[in-house]
Amino acid sequence: MLYSNIPRVTTASAFAGIPPSHPQMLPASIWHPLPVRSGPPAPRGDTLGFCCQSLSEHSASTDPPPERTGQRQRLSTEEATRWADSFDVLLSHKYGLAAFRAFLKTEFSEENLEFWLACEDFKKTRSAAKLASKAQRIFEEFIDVQAPREVNIDFQTRELTRRNMQEPSLSCFDQAQGKVHSLMEKDSYPRFLRSKIYTDLLSQTQRRLS
Repeated sequence: MLYSNIPRVTTASAFAGIPPSHPQMLPASIWHPLPVRSGPPAPRGDTLGFCCQSLSEHSASTDPPPERTGQRQRLSTEEATRWADSFDVLLSHKYGLAAFRAFLKTEFSEENLEFWLACEDFKKTRSAAKLASKAQRIFEEFIDVQAPREVNIDFQTRELTRRNMQEPSLSCFDQAQGKVHSLMEKDSYPRFLRSKIYTDLLSQTQRRLS
């Protein structure tokens, strides 16, 4: 998937730092690799299993190999709890971002996060030669009418962004990105905090400490 830099976590237990052999914590199916999904997102009843798969799918090439670290990085209860402090705290944490992406997939709205990430990546562009082509790809994928991953923005914002394409700059998607950020913060984020994906991850980190 484009514009992603999400760590590889193969199971929910690894995500929370819990040994797979720990008894009576999750169904046995959670501890086995999930098949790669090539079709539509998982049904709502399989949210935790789908979260495990999503975290595995978005492997991080930047993660140091085990021989350098000596142990797997673990998600602490304190870190997971902080995701509820604010939406930006969630987005700034690599595991929080992965869990939120998995949740959005269950709601068929992951294009909002992918667009936000694409804009963050776009603003790091330093090559003037690449700026226009990258801007056009983002516009055609997320902004244009009937784009394959069209985000939900108002007509005025869409047309303003279209005009910005005439002379692309690092700020040409700022208004559209702000609208999508606000939509996720007010709509998807509160539901994520109440979701089984988040509550189960919290429970697992707490059980590890008990």
